[in-house]
Amino acid sequence: MRILILGGDGYLGWPTAMYLATKGHKVGVVDNLAKRKWEAEVGSSPLWPISSLQERIKIWNEINEVEFQCNYQHTMEMFVCDIAENRHLLYKIIEGFKPDTIVHYAEQPSAPYSQMDAQACVYTQRNNVLGTLNVLMAVLHADKSIHIVKLGTMGEYGTPNIDIEEGWLDVTHKGRTDKVLYPKKPGSWYHLSKVHDSHNLEFACRTWGIRVTDLNQGVVYGTDTNETLLNDRLATSFHYDAIFGTVLNRFITQAVEGVPLTVYGTGTQTRGLINIRDTIRCIELACETPADAGTFRVMNQFTEQFSIMQLAKRVQAVAIKAGVICVMNTIPNPRVEKENHYYNAKHTALTNLGLIPHLLTDDVLLDIYKQVEKHKSNINKDMIQPTVKWRQ
Repeated sequence: MRILILGGDGYLGWPTAMYLATKGHKVGVVDNLAKRKWEAEVGSSPLWPISSLQERIKIWNEINEVEFQCNYQHTMEMFVCDIAENRHLLYKIIEGFKPDTIVHYAEQPSAPYSQMDAQACVYTQRNNVLGTLNVLMAVLHADKSIHIVKLGTMGEYGTPNIDIEEGWLDVTHKGRTDKVLYPKKPGSWYHLSKVHDSHNLEFACRTWGIRVTDLNQGVVYGTDTNETLLNDRLATSFHYDAIFGTVLNRFITQAVEGVPLTVYGTGTQTRGLINIRDTIRCIELACETPADAGTFRVMNQFTEQFSIMQLAKRVQAVAIKAGVICVMNTIPNPRVEKENHYYNAKHTALTNLGLIPHLLTDDVLLDIYKQVEKHKSNINKDMIQPTVKWRQ
């Protein structure tokens, strides 16, 4: 299969590219390298140094040739393109590469970043929504049979007082029934951009006959995959700061540094989580079983649900076992969100396709803890505390 990965320089995009290449697929990577610029804007940086995309691909192709005995046809290709700004270049890339599948990671991924100010809000919406629209236009232009696998987010749904289905909801109203897209109530400008994406993707499927799988992903954790471990310069990024870092990364880094874990509000907010190894496996499963033409298929991509307080207590217990004093602080919630809420999200589609989850065990937490501890000298404590508030 020929697979084009948009956003291939990112935390998830890069490990996905390597993993799919080991499965014998021809992989192309597209990125505008903007994530590194966004990090510089806010003073953030990954906990350990990350090689340039050019260097990573060069090293990967060298390893690939020796380790997996792949010929030139299976070397990874790189394309630099801002898909939101340069639709015609995107057309040329897709026409030239001729992908069977496009995996779309290429979006500004941070809720706090989108809430910083007017410029960041508008940029997030423009980058994410226009980028996805340009992908749709490019597929329509080049080949409508190309399967788009789009990374969505569980944050699109919000925290409704009913079960969260996988994308669609059967509704009975005044004696009549219909199937509608599940109502969305996102919690940030970033999550709202993802909702717009979903509506645009569904419209394109319904009107143009395009095929799309929308993967609504939970919070991802983990530092390594089999492929990143092959060489230090193939590592993927690990963010722990309050802008680009996820909650589990932040807690583990705070525990290593010996500062109190920052639990927002009551800590009763519940979220779905998934291991990075399961993320790349989910992408593989979606690629191997494409949606039918004209179908907007939605899968909820997470494996477990935890409250924020449960995660903090799990990290605290692991830190104490490692011989570190670890305390928790509840702080005023900088976000506007329900803290006490019902949360029951369905997530059976991917397990039905064959996903066998890696669960969040104490051993997994300890492995991440040890990896962070190795790079403790790089931790910038000033970046851990939240500085962005939702309510202006």
